[in-house]
Amino acid sequence: MREAYGEGVVDLEGAALPLHEWLLTAAERGNPDTSIPTWNTGNTAEPLIHGRKYFDRLVSEVEALSEGDHLFFTDWRGDPDELMRDDGPSIAELFAAAAARGVIVKGLLWRSHMDKLAYSEEENRNLSDAIEESGGEVLLDQRVRRGGSHHQKLVVLRHPRHPERDVAFAGGIDLCHSRRDDAEHHGDRQAVQMAKAYGPTPPWHDVQLELRGPVVGALDHTFRERWNDRVPLDQNGPVSTVVDRLKHEDMSPDPLPEQPPDPPACGPLTVQVLRTYPAMRPPYGFATKGERSVARGYTKAIKRATRLIYLEDQYLWSKEVARLFAEAMRENPELHLIAVVPRYPDVDGAFALPPNEVGREQAIDLCRQVDADRVHVFDLENHESTPIYVHAKVCVIDDVWCSVGSDNFNRRSWTHDSELSCAVVDEDGRFPRDLRLRLMLEHLDRKDGDDEDLIDPASAVRVMADAADRLREWHDGGGQGPRPPGRLVAHRTGKLPWHQKLWAVPAYRMVYDPDGRPWRDRRSGTW
Repeated sequence: MREAYGEGVVDLEGAALPLHEWLLTAAERGNPDTSIPTWNTGNTAEPLIHGRKYFDRLVSEVEALSEGDHLFFTDWRGDPDELMRDDGPSIAELFAAAAARGVIVKGLLWRSHMDKLAYSEEENRNLSDAIEESGGEVLLDQRVRRGGSHHQKLVVLRHPRHPERDVAFAGGIDLCHSRRDDAEHHGDRQAVQMAKAYGPTPPWHDVQLELRGPVVGALDHTFRERWNDRVPLDQNGPVSTVVDRLKHEDMSPDPLPEQPPDPPACGPLTVQVLRTYPAMRPPYGFATKGERSVARGYTKAIKRATRLIYLEDQYLWSKEVARLFAEAMRENPELHLIAVVPRYPDVDGAFALPPNEVGREQAIDLCRQVDADRVHVFDLENHESTPIYVHAKVCVIDDVWCSVGSDNFNRRSWTHDSELSCAVVDEDGRFPRDLRLRLMLEHLDRKDGDDEDLIDPASAVRVMADAADRLREWHDGGGQGPRPPGRLVAHRTGKLPWHQKLWAVPAYRMVYDPDGRPWRDRRSGTW
């Protein structure tokens, strides 16, 4: 737990840079109420690409827990019947079995809105009940701004008698339906209903980090801050409170066991835990004015970009966020932006669709105004040409700094909902680069190691653009002849007619992408 100004990372030219040039200092985090470490050195991280791999790994780690070990988790949605493997167990069975054998199981699930509004109130409540019947404790947490959500996806496993086995999982993958897909992208047979273009089992692209080392203590600390906060769990109003009481919902968290010491150092990575918490009333005790270290961390790293920003994101909307990319491109004439996004929003409908489209249209146009030739936006499809829903939240900057988390590139994620991301830098620069290459190899239908022409950023841009052009030409030609390798297609954004923009833009700004900052920060335009 140290702010190691003397240690550094290696940039694209092999020059050493001190950590504080890429990571936030304690003062830059801007939250004096938290005692979370500034950053942690001595860690390992493995990107678990797709839910099938993550869920399989999670089963192995949870089943190895024994009496007295800790299992803490937070999530936006949890479906109790979601299978972790083809033959089970379900997530409810996995966590309930751990609780039954004496593991201390504690969870925080977003209380959510009503199922009638296409949310997950009943699913989260059912998962909570299933685990509590076996001796665990899972609380439904509505300590959010109006219209907001808890969006963090975190599992922390501690072994007080064997700290070297401690592990945490953080990223974009919820413990729910549709997430258990793999690189073939045929989807999860336990699927959520989405836009018709994605079919009955929507293909799903996502990433979660498996983390070991001292950073596990920082993620444990993040869970404990929320669990121990004195703000009442139910902030939805008197109707929701009555419903919770009628359903005998647990509204009073029991004390947690004492936090174990941090696990020992085990690797070369420095990891900084970044969060979003809104400014709200009553305020969080650990963030009385909120925390926007996700926004601040991205802002600091983006301003250092000189060659390549590679990102995968579910939304990529918000002019405030896009302006950071545009300014970095304006300052650095060799800087390229690659963005991998969903082809379509996850919803259909005359009222739901336009607000989803207008934000991305504005963000991409703002970047292209600087130099359209340096902005490369792609979407993905499987080998049957079904669009792949990109749910990942990944960013790699100059192969020096990268992040994987729950936050999207929009104002909601950077100010309004609770979010959790891990920024990673490496002593020799391998981890961020290898993450980028692994993702690119999958999108190009290449085998591991076939990346010689992807290492240089300028070459990688050309390779991806050429692959997308070939696939687009194949489609435009009616799909004649062998399908070209790859899943990348150049993303097309359409212009909404003026009469739709009249209502879609205000709806997007107020409902889809709200601002959770204090009024002073909103007026000054700072995070």
